[in-house]
Amino acid sequence: MDAFLHQALAGLATGSIYASLALALVMIYQATHLVNFSQGEFAMFSTYIAWSLMQAGFPYWIAFLATIAISFVLGAAIQQIIIRRFQDGSVLSVVVVFVGLLTIFNSLAGWLFGYSIKSFPSPFPKELGNTYMSAHELGAIGVMMVVLLLLVIFFRLTPLGLAMRAASQNPVSSRLVGIRVSWMLALGWGLAGAIGSVAGMMVAPVVFLDPNMMSGVLLYAFAGALVGGIDNPLGAVLGGLLVGVLENLLGAYVIGNELKLSFALAIIVAVLVIRPAGLLGAIHVSRV
Repeated sequence: MDAFLHQALAGLATGSIYASLALALVMIYQATHLVNFSQGEFAMFSTYIAWSLMQAGFPYWIAFLATIAISFVLGAAIQQIIIRRFQDGSVLSVVVVFVGLLTIFNSLAGWLFGYSIKSFPSPFPKELGNTYMSAHELGAIGVMMVVLLLLVIFFRLTPLGLAMRAASQNPVSSRLVGIRVSWMLALGWGLAGAIGSVAGMMVAPVVFLDPNMMSGVLLYAFAGALVGGIDNPLGAVLGGLLVGVLENLLGAYVIGNELKLSFALAIIVAVLVIRPAGLLGAIHVSRV
């Protein structure tokens, strides 16, 4: 029973990281109605920025906050400089841009920082007494809850957050009431970049830092976003947590670690077949 509880709680901690990246996917999806395949590589590149700042002598939390700010600016710049030029194009053209960004960030990280595996520090103490979870696992859950709380406050209680929601749901009507939709979309990309950087910095102490560290994490985050509802931030969080727990329990007791990535693919296929909108996603009906 103790081993089962440990696996479940460890899965909850891992799921919190998936939930953070799933939130970033939802932010982009609400703006473009497409899945940003480069989100994981963007988070990885942001983590390298944090690592570089710490190597330069900055304390962890200063580097952490600076990386979030840099990632926000970089995400907004990508939308304004690149994505905006393709927003009226075909779906295929935007998907090709996302895949191109994935390749660029991966190659750029390897070119600038090398492909050797690097250790990334955790800000939380190594020992936490006789508990079922490590300090880093508890800290990752706490960081995700803070991010979610800040997003809820932003989107529900601030004029800018309400304007962003309006721009993503009905851009035509938003323009008529004076909302600058292009800047709201840039803000959404900036928030996605910032949230993704948090996910990268939380997962790096576990999987170590290298240019390919987020490939599997992105797949699990995508599965979590689909399970909860890719157009619903709260659903993405719940889906990410659920995927993390199921991954750990099935990997430990049923399928083994070798097939855990296949499990994520199976979840994606099952959700698309049974309930494409996810658990909390909105079902849109079109009159024909």
